Amino acid sequence: MPQECLLAIDYGTQSVRALLFNLQGDLVESVRLAVEPYVSPQHGWAEQAPEYFWEMLSQACRALWAKAGAWRAALRGVALTTQRGTVINVDRAGQPLRPAILWLDQRQTQGVKPVGGWWGLLFRLIGMRKTLAYLQAEAEANWIAKHQPEIWRRTHKYLLLSGYLSYKLTGQFVDSVGCQVGYLPFDYRAQRWASRRSWHWQALPLTPEMLPDLVEVGGVLGAITAEAAEATGIPAGMPLIAAAADKACEMLGCGVLMPQVGHISYGTTATFNTLQRRYIEAIPMIPPYPAAVPKAYALETQISRGYWMVDWFKREFGAPELRLAAERGVPAESLLDALAAQVPPGALGLILQPYWSPGIKVPGIEAKGAVIGFGGAHTRAHLYRAILEGIAYALREAAQRTERRTGLKLREVRVSGGGSQSEQAMQITADVFGLPAVRPHLYEASGLGAALVAAVGLGLHSDYQAAVQAMTRLGRAYEPKAENHSLYNALFERVYKRLYRGVRPLYAEISRITGYPSPLG
Repeated sequence: MPQECLLAIDYGTQSVRALLFNLQGDLVESVRLAVEPYVSPQHGWAEQAPEYFWEMLSQACRALWAKAGAWRAALRGVALTTQRGTVINVDRAGQPLRPAILWLDQRQTQGVKPVGGWWGLLFRLIGMRKTLAYLQAEAEANWIAKHQPEIWRRTHKYLLLSGYLSYKLTGQFVDSVGCQVGYLPFDYRAQRWASRRSWHWQALPLTPEMLPDLVEVGGVLGAITAEAAEATGIPAGMPLIAAAADKACEMLGCGVLMPQVGHISYGTTATFNTLQRRYIEAIPMIPPYPAAVPKAYALETQISRGYWMVDWFKREFGAPELRLAAERGVPAESLLDALAAQVPPGALGLILQPYWSPGIKVPGIEAKGAVIGFGGAHTRAHLYRAILEGIAYALREAAQRTERRTGLKLREVRVSGGGSQSEQAMQITADVFGLPAVRPHLYEASGLGAALVAAVGLGLHSDYQAAVQAMTRLGRAYEPKAENHSLYNALFERVYKRLYRGVRPLYAEISRITGYPSPLG
């Protein structure tokens, strides 16, 4: 008979995965289905039918049992991790009222009533008025309330994707504390919904009754209903354990429990994270997110169009690699890796700053990307390598900020996500950071992290330390090369770190002249 196993469902931006893990962290069986990330009825919009999320999740699970039906009898529990910041409005019957708005959506809401009273005065005094205006403009809830008031009036619950899928699986309006990443009235310090006196309720049109009940990481969200069992093949009555959002689960799946070990996720959004047991803000007034460990924090900095830039390069400049990859039946990324390997470290002084999307504070709301140092010797190979190096520079800057705020020095970085499969990206990371860059033992780090939470929540491992020891292992380690690190360090300290300060006023002028990105007053 198969040994005990856990089902992790990982619904990302590009795919949905149904993953079976044993208690040693081995991937027993898996199914990955590519998904249509979104539809764009207007420029800059990113929406998807909520029913599509459920149907693709169900398909992935059914396909898994078709391959591994014998393991159903050994299943002990289910955990769910999803993309972050995707929101869904449902009525009292749990029926979606409009398409989901994805985290990639770029619409903004102008003219939102500013926060007033003592809170408004406080934000003005501490210089955060524009930051708050940006948050209000970005909040999907404000756009729906203003432009689709009838939809907002009928909204019974306002859910993240994790909460919607948890409802479809259990029939309960519940979600994990660890999944609360988005423009919501969430108290990140206390890890609960904000108190009724908080400024959040002025900034957003939500009421406490519109939000799901929250369950601490590792707790039981509910049991799989008969209806969900019929759709997915998961046995009815199976417990659904509260895991966390994808980046937090990725960090745990890489075995990161100590704050001196950094975690890099090279995904569509590239992130740098450390796990902290105390509340620390890497950037003042920007809170850390919940970790995939109860009452812990993921101190995170995002590069919102991180490895998206690799796809952009492939689409705009990678026709030869795409054609050759199709002929050879190999991934185009492997040929792009070979392209980057043709270029020496530092890309002959071609420096890229990967701020393709504005941020809240670093980069600021006026930010744009920058590439400097072009010369006649540069080719598209140099540009591709500069992209990899620029993302690594941005994440090293985030790591330095974290070290200053925590007072702790990093000793290594663990790297996951699609970019971790690139030999060049891994070596560049080690060389830029001057630290060992280590892959986890398997690619499905976020799914493994969710399974690890389920193992602890169900008492199959005694605690998170024991679960990490049993279920995670290190893969290949890339050691920094002293000569390369010396070069990168000079470019980073003397050029890259000065770049944003130098061009920021010009970004603001571009915004004022063109209206993109929108200048918020």
